[in-house]
Amino acid sequence: MKKVGIIMGSDSDLPVVEKAVNTLKEFEVPFEVHIFSAHRTPAEAKAFSENARANGFGVIIAAAGMAAHLAGAIAANTTLPVIGIPIKSQNLGGMEALLSTVQMPSGIPVATVAIDGAVNAALLSIEILSLSEPVLEKKLAEKRAADTQKVLEKNSAIEDKFNN
Repeated sequence: MKKVGIIMGSDSDLPVVEKAVNTLKEFEVPFEVHIFSAHRTPAEAKAFSENARANGFGVIIAAAGMAAHLAGAIAANTTLPVIGIPIKSQNLGGMEALLSTVQMPSGIPVATVAIDGAVNAALLSIEILSLSEPVLEKKLAEKRAADTQKVLEKNSAIEDKFNN
């Protein structure tokens, strides 16, 4: 099975990134986590991106806040799917990271999830890998069914409480 690369721009992004890590662990998807900055370690970020396919990666998740050029810098140097996680900041609430991540020029796509949307980034990476890994497709279907059941149970409890 191909690995998921998780790159964060700073260790301050770790509390969000850990949600992606935990989701990948739940699905038993192999992954690696690294800190590479688009601005402070551009050569290392580029080297990781250029060699990712040869190193067994199938998808890359890039999490960054503020200027948030990491996902774009990664995507510029690989043809693997890149999923950006804009990280919430104190100053602008993550909007600057969202716009920096989602506003990519034609030819360098980055799939972008919600601000701090690490779980969805992991799930999207699993969906991508499931195209060639039927076991992941089965696990995704099972998760969706379990999530549906949880909502229906909550609905039943609300109906019992408020509907006569």
